[in-house]
Amino acid sequence: MNETINFTLNGKSVSVSTDSSRSLLWVLRTEFELTGTKYGCGEGLCGSCTVLVNERAVRSCQTLIKSVQSKSVITIEGLSNNGSLHPLQKAFIEHNAVQCGFCTPGMILNAYSLLMENPTATEQEITEGMDDNLCRCGSYKRIVQAIFTATEEMRKGGAR
Repeated sequence: MNETINFTLNGKSVSVSTDSSRSLLWVLRTEFELTGTKYGCGEGLCGSCTVLVNERAVRSCQTLIKSVQSKSVITIEGLSNNGSLHPLQKAFIEHNAVQCGFCTPGMILNAYSLLMENPTATEQEITEGMDDNLCRCGSYKRIVQAIFTATEEMRKGGAR
């Protein structure tokens, strides 16, 4: 049975009428055509489907659309601000942490959530905080360096 779900998506109020037991991942990809959120393992283990719900990282493949009622959802498409890349996005490019790019949106959004909780994270804390996001290309060292670089930029610029 369809249900109308109202929430904020990348800063805009949206409404979708759908089966409330659908995953947030598939609603984002099919109803809103936001394909930056990737389908990886479908089990919540790889992190490629990570989005932010109320600024906390969640696995959208394991999150039911009904659970975001009246909440804020941010996808990789909504992280930039007025056409400018977020410091995390810039740092991933500068450190060549993108590689094939499949895991990158989930990595960036997980890192964002991590840095909102711990804006002065050390490299060790970043490594531990990113442990559940998988990268098949193996660019973990560059990913950690990019996130660590972004911490400074975010503190200086006050970026959300």
